Amino acid sequence: MTDLQKHVQAAVDELVVSGAERGVQVAVYRRGELVVDAVAGVADPATGRPLTSATPVHSTSTGKGVTATVVHVLAERGVFGYDTPIADLWPEFAAHGKGRATVRHALTHATGVPGVPVGTTPEDLCDWDAMCAAIAGARPWWEPGTRFGYHPQTYGHILGEVVRRATGRRVSQVLAEDVAGPLGVAGELFFSVPESELGRLAVIEDAGPAMELPAEVRAGIPFFRVVDGYTAAPVAAMPDAAFCNRRDVLRAEIPAGAVMTARAAARMYDALLGGELVSPERLRALSSAAVTGVDEVTGAGATWGLGYSIGLTGTLGGSTLFGMGGSGGTAAFADTALGVGVGITKNRASMGDFGTVERIARIVLQAG
Repeated sequence: MTDLQKHVQAAVDELVVSGAERGVQVAVYRRGELVVDAVAGVADPATGRPLTSATPVHSTSTGKGVTATVVHVLAERGVFGYDTPIADLWPEFAAHGKGRATVRHALTHATGVPGVPVGTTPEDLCDWDAMCAAIAGARPWWEPGTRFGYHPQTYGHILGEVVRRATGRRVSQVLAEDVAGPLGVAGELFFSVPESELGRLAVIEDAGPAMELPAEVRAGIPFFRVVDGYTAAPVAAMPDAAFCNRRDVLRAEIPAGAVMTARAAARMYDALLGGELVSPERLRALSSAAVTGVDEVTGAGATWGLGYSIGLTGTLGGSTLFGMGGSGGTAAFADTALGVGVGITKNRASMGDFGTVERIARIVLQAG
């Protein structure tokens, strides 16, 4: 056992024993080798079923990095380019002046369509064709490409529909056949979880009661604003534990998130670094800052590569980190300087709190 494995295992054990977390997975790959595979806690507190390295965990927006990877694999093969207009593949998307929006704009949250209809429910999100029709028919909040703002749900449907139109296959099928299968993680990386696999998943729980914001407070927060009947944060479809545990949500394709193990996520990022999925030139392009500034939806500063957050969290920082974090406190990323792919998943959804991610990431990054 390496020192890094010992240090990470000790950290996840302490997180579970202290009660800070229910179950945690951490994996680190370096140049094709799994150098950390640490796990602690339970997958299902009701039954005591243990969390193992093979237990998939619903990981909300951490899955956006998986969606981006699928897009890059197809771009590498010449299926489309980053500057291909979305409407060339999906003509309906051109409505209301969105015809100039490109795949690059979708990857960088710059299409100007961050919202879904205000009344969107989990059932709506599970209806692929209906959601794509609503997104295609939306009026952009800004001219595509002129600004950027986080697209919480529409990111996955826009890029997923680009994939479907270009290949004739659903994005979950492309993930399975072109990414997860070749990397040997087909049973640990999903957009749509097969019915037969649902019993393997970790049960997500909320870290605490949901914070109810008064309407007047919500109205003053950019993330919750409503434009032409669309919002980035539909109240009925927020990604809390109840949402993440729904069978219909887990069975559906909602590629703004994904279901994964930490080691599958780490393996994918390591494969990006190692040239298994894309060329070195494409790796440099996708992992470099493409847009930076104030995010129109969150109101905070942000830097995006092509589909990945650069620096990951504000306190980790570092231009050599690219990846994605999820609202429940999970993350997966790569460090181009250290040459490592890292996955961190957990089943206690600490909304907006990346304390566990930052603690584990520092251990890994400081070890070099």
